[in-house]
Amino acid sequence: MTEDPPISTTNVEILRWLHATPSERATSTDGRIVYAVGDIHGCYVQLAALLEAIVADVEAADVGLPPLLVFCGDYVDRGPQSANVLTALIWLARHAALDVVFLRGNHEVMLLDFVEHPEQNLAWLQRDGESTLSSYGVPLADIVPSALDEECFRLRDRLLDRMPASHLEWLRELPVTHMCGDYVFVHAGLKPGVPLSKQDEEDCLWIGKDFLQADYRFEKVVVHGHSWSSEAPVVTANRIGIDTGAYATGVLSAVRFEGPRIAFLQARLRGMGETTVAFRGPQTSPGGL
Repeated sequence: MTEDPPISTTNVEILRWLHATPSERATSTDGRIVYAVGDIHGCYVQLAALLEAIVADVEAADVGLPPLLVFCGDYVDRGPQSANVLTALIWLARHAALDVVFLRGNHEVMLLDFVEHPEQNLAWLQRDGESTLSSYGVPLADIVPSALDEECFRLRDRLLDRMPASHLEWLRELPVTHMCGDYVFVHAGLKPGVPLSKQDEEDCLWIGKDFLQADYRFEKVVVHGHSWSSEAPVVTANRIGIDTGAYATGVLSAVRFEGPRIAFLQARLRGMGETTVAFRGPQTSPGGL
């Protein structure tokens, strides 16, 4: 069992701005408004505030088809409330009035790998996994690091005792990519030179500089998370990166597409300080994106 998620989002500032240049390559979103959310990493408070902002934007917009909301993976680890994040996303999957797609991230893979083979995933347990286990009420503080290889199975079993079965089932069913109009959504990126239909799952979940530094024109503009260097989303002719390091910066970002128009929403946790290069676009009213 997990504690009820906190519902106060008063400590979060919402920023909204329209990207200065409409997309020249991606002009179609199949006639609907599309939102994509970057890596959450256990930052439940920012997630709740960002969802409130997206709901307000949907209500203010003149839409025909139901909007699409895509999450680009990495819901767990690093931040403090992974369990609450999964609870919220599963609730959203069941009750949202818009279409929602949840993609798999490499951190979901590491969590599932630990569940299947704890002894082979001690590195995750010692680094990123500690916060996730703690969010389910399974602290590692009383475990001597040198004893993890002996205690990992017990920790896995305690995690499964605490984790709702719906969480595990949901994690196992997450897809790797999603396409809409002129965009393809994926967690980490794509392998340059490889058609979309032949992309390897490992690359989709883990690729880094080979994708980020390439100037390769895929069949669609790639929307991704996984890699961040500041609080600013990254927009190039071929890709849009929306991971802004929420667990470290306090800033969770989403992009909004409507035809060729690109806009951004950010939920910024007050009081964390400027840990990276600050970025604030011109703010608009919720309906003005």
